[in-house]
Amino acid sequence: MKGCTTVSISQTLMKAILESAKTLYPKETILLLRGEKSKDVIKITDLIVPPLATYGQGFANIPTHMLPMDFSIIGTVHSHPSGNLMPSPADLNHFWGKILMIVGFPFADDGNVAVYNHEGKRLTLEIT
Repeated sequence: MKGCTTVSISQTLMKAILESAKTLYPKETILLLRGEKSKDVIKITDLIVPPLATYGQGFANIPTHMLPMDFSIIGTVHSHPSGNLMPSPADLNHFWGKILMIVGFPFADDGNVAVYNHEGKRLTLEIT
C-alpha cells in the first residue's frame, strides 16, 4: 500500500453506499469493496453484500471465514450512525483489505465519507 494516497469511486457507487447506510439507520451497514490498485490510486469498481453479515446499533460484523476467496476485494465500507468519521480502535483492529471507508450520518454526500489505510491515515477520496 506504499504510496497509495487516493481512492477513486464513481458517483453511482457512492450513492449506493450512502443509500445502504440510510436504509439501515440507526443500525450500522457494512459492505465489501472490490477494486484495483494502479500506481498510487485505488479504484473501487463494485460493492459486495457480505454473506451472513450482522447489522446492529453500534456495530456491524462480517464472519470472516465466510468471505469469498476474491483477491479483488480491496477493503470494506461501514457506517457510523453517530456521524463520526474517525475509525475506532475496533475498526483499525479488525481492518480487512487495503482500505477502510466510513460513511457518517446524515449520509448526504461525499462530505460524510472518509477513507483510511491500515495505519489510520486518511486518504484522498475522488468521486468520478
